[in-house]
Amino acid sequence: MLAFRYISGHYLKYFFIILTALVLFLVGFDYMQNAEQLSKSANLVLIYLVYRSFFAIDLLLPLALIFSMISTKIFLIRSNALVSFYSLGYSRIDVLRPFVVVSTTVVVIFIFLHSLPTFSRADEFSNNIRKNAEYLSPTRDLFFTYKDKYVYFSKLLPLQERAEDIRIFALKNNSLKEVIVASSASYRDDFWHIKQADIITKPDDINFDSLGIKVSENNDLKTLEGFRPKILDQVYEGKVNFTIMDALDAIFLLNNQNIDVSTIKGALYKIFIYPFFIPSLIVIIFFFVPVSVRFLNVSIFSFVAILATLLIWGVLFMFIELSNNKTIPSEAGVIAPVVVLFSIALWQWRKFRTPT
Repeated sequence: MLAFRYISGHYLKYFFIILTALVLFLVGFDYMQNAEQLSKSANLVLIYLVYRSFFAIDLLLPLALIFSMISTKIFLIRSNALVSFYSLGYSRIDVLRPFVVVSTTVVVIFIFLHSLPTFSRADEFSNNIRKNAEYLSPTRDLFFTYKDKYVYFSKLLPLQERAEDIRIFALKNNSLKEVIVASSASYRDDFWHIKQADIITKPDDINFDSLGIKVSENNDLKTLEGFRPKILDQVYEGKVNFTIMDALDAIFLLNNQNIDVSTIKGALYKIFIYPFFIPSLIVIIFFFVPVSVRFLNVSIFSFVAILATLLIWGVLFMFIELSNNKTIPSEAGVIAPVVVLFSIALWQWRKFRTPT
């Protein structure tokens, strides 16, 4: 218990220092690069920096956890604390356990943060502030299919849950049956509500005896049940920064609509699977470190460990981007590399489970 508190305390200390340094570096560099494009409003600049900080945490937290493990291990070796723990009867697994427990706990918190839109969509919001001076810009010319309807929104405002200049085309037996034309609609109570709509209805059979096309008005029309504005904005714009609930809702809603949901699944894999490469890589690196400076060139080890971490993190990030672009299946781009790292870590854990 003493070793656990001592090691985990230093690990958390190094983690917060390294994460803060990485975030400040990325946000500061980004601000210097984009300062001229930002609004002159101090409030918008502050909000932009906050969102960039959230994005930096999302991007760099894995590196901070692994770099802090390397720093803590170097500290234990230089101070001879590691040799002391082994002399007192602690095994390698006992010394490794605080790193795994703390990193896994941070990963779980990290996953939970992706249920918050301000965290999971921070990159999108900050880009909107830089380009449009507002953190949630409207989506224009949105055309999509839902069940047996084709829908066109000239302008979608997700924050206000409102759409403008709407056309809804209803099909029956692969033939156009009805067209709904409206100037605006709002989403509430799980439906899109149209206050005033013109409904153009075509008869099933057009001949000399038919009454022809019928035009009517409806002052309280409800349609597109369950199609939330956030799902429209993200799925049909090809965005990949989903919150957990938005991604689950989108999959349940679109799974039976003959719509490809591989990007959404990839987003969920990135949230729930990808972060667990961190404890796996921590276990792998841990067992390559000797117990004393007599058997270790600290500078060379630090360089090799950091370089290997950056290389593995970069490869995983590349696979995620390839999955987002549907170049490779998300199972191969996200799940498979993490499973490989976990298998190697599990093999090492079992191999060194015996006391030193």
